[in-house]
Amino acid sequence: MSSPDSKRGTGERRARQRAYLIHAGPAASNGLDELEELMRTAGAATVGRAAQIRSQADPASYMGSGRVLDLVEEIKATDANLVVADDELTPRQERALEELLKMPVLDRTAVILDIFALHADSAEGKLQVELAQLEYNLARMRGLWTHLERLGGGIGTRGPGESQLETDRRLARDRISVVRKRLRKVESNRGLMRAERVRTTVPAVALVGYTNAGKSSLMNSITGADVRIRDELFHTLDPTTRQFEHRGRAYVLTDTVGFIRKLPHQLVDSFAATLEETIHADLLLQVEDGAEPPEERLERRASVEATLEQIHADGIPRLEVINKVDLMTADERAELSQARPEAILVSAETGEGIQQLLDAVSASIGSRMIKVTLLLPHSSGAVIAELHRVAGDLTREDGADGVLIHAKMTSEQAARYSRYAID
Repeated sequence: MSSPDSKRGTGERRARQRAYLIHAGPAASNGLDELEELMRTAGAATVGRAAQIRSQADPASYMGSGRVLDLVEEIKATDANLVVADDELTPRQERALEELLKMPVLDRTAVILDIFALHADSAEGKLQVELAQLEYNLARMRGLWTHLERLGGGIGTRGPGESQLETDRRLARDRISVVRKRLRKVESNRGLMRAERVRTTVPAVALVGYTNAGKSSLMNSITGADVRIRDELFHTLDPTTRQFEHRGRAYVLTDTVGFIRKLPHQLVDSFAATLEETIHADLLLQVEDGAEPPEERLERRASVEATLEQIHADGIPRLEVINKVDLMTADERAELSQARPEAILVSAETGEGIQQLLDAVSASIGSRMIKVTLLLPHSSGAVIAELHRVAGDLTREDGADGVLIHAKMTSEQAARYSRYAID
């Protein structure tokens, strides 16, 4: 699950990967189920799994060393050729597991980084993935030179290994610096685009939610866009922004990268520019998968809210949207409506509930608007046309002194048109 040589070679290599999944720590509902789904998305087959319930993972070998030794025969019986842990391993844990199990060991973070590398299409997405991979691997470089340590020192082993290690670290740090510089430039360009949206005062709405909750389908349904959809985790990496209108008012809608339980911090850091589309939104649509079991849906909802807090987006107004209700029975929908009366039930597949959702978006944005009265010269045709597009509840009266407009708009918008305001 390292970076591919070529797409064809990668596919052949992935097809041969047979993963045995392990988990150590407090009981986590469906934790290995999600890891198995990640492995499927990454192109590997899961042939077995084992969990050790304990207060925390063993700092030396993740699972207790005795349990790891018991795993040797269990893993051999499955014909696995790869072991994957459901947490981010320390370099020490990774080396210990590889030595005890005599096969390659990956952790959850490495798998997610690999999936991100597969799905990054834009230049920005590829840079973000590269940055995350470089920072992840930098901490693990020491393990590349353990073959020199095993020689026990002596002539020929004092110095060269350390020199090579330091060289590799320096090269990695230099590349990290280059990638960050390029990402800052991309972020600057994105900031200019965002500033243009602010200048024209078009409200920004962002779709957030657990990966594979149907955000891209919902975006297509709302905007008529043609965003690619596949039944894979993290299929959407690069943010997609489209404009739509509802009741004569323009909005922009952004589909952002999906969240996941235990989202690696490297990804949160490196995808800061992408996540800024969430941070700067006027309204969030928090999308959940209605077809999931209620316990799993609540667990994933908590993961999303934790991530929103992590990126400082938890204070942004949001609407709770439950998608895929066409896959629920009538009893399940009735029970959900009673338990979550504030949630909007929709189906991106059938279009059910979409108008109700758009009305709720309009009402939420509108609730934060103020009433203004503007008097514009008859010659201000471009400004009047802009007001028709961005303001709400607009009425106009053409008189001898100019065009009198009554409308609702945000305080930022009101400041932009303040020179036309009359008491």
